[in-house]
Amino acid sequence: MAPSSSKCRLTVITGPSGVGKGALVTRLLQRHQEIWLSVSATTRKPRQGEIDGTHYFFLSHERFVQLVKDGGFLEWAEFAGNRYGTPSQPVQQQLASGRPVLLEIELEGARQIRDSLPEAFHIFLAPPSFSELEERIRGRGTDSEDAIQKRLIRAREELQAQDEFDAVVINDDLEDAVLEIEQRMGF
Repeated sequence: MAPSSSKCRLTVITGPSGVGKGALVTRLLQRHQEIWLSVSATTRKPRQGEIDGTHYFFLSHERFVQLVKDGGFLEWAEFAGNRYGTPSQPVQQQLASGRPVLLEIELEGARQIRDSLPEAFHIFLAPPSFSELEERIRGRGTDSEDAIQKRLIRAREELQAQDEFDAVVINDDLEDAVLEIEQRMGF
């Protein structure tokens, strides 16, 4: 299914950890500077090289909970022991200005967005195989074995949700995946 309206819309990209969402989004943003990428908030600690306000808004658990209570998120979820959420005000401002908005979020968040903003176009980014996904997760070298196992269990569950999405794009070749997503977003 192709988007029903112009590229001035909300697109949600979801997929399991390690599928290459970050690399794909980086490439999209390099090629289409008019896309506004929503910066998520999280309670997890920054990874090496991550910058507060650029990669995530790194919040304390207490601050995150307060924002949930205040209705400050379009969606939020807990994943691998940390909380993640999409601040609502900046997204609404960008959409109101007519700018295409991209959210890169987890499955639970995508489901919440579907309920709160049904006009959003949802894309599921899938790996070519589960074994390839495991290799990518292990290749990061950033997680403990326990965290890797949690990510793999979660990935199996997320892969079963592919049929809930408007489109499924397999990230076997990054350039091919970017081209397909560009087409789905109306570029």
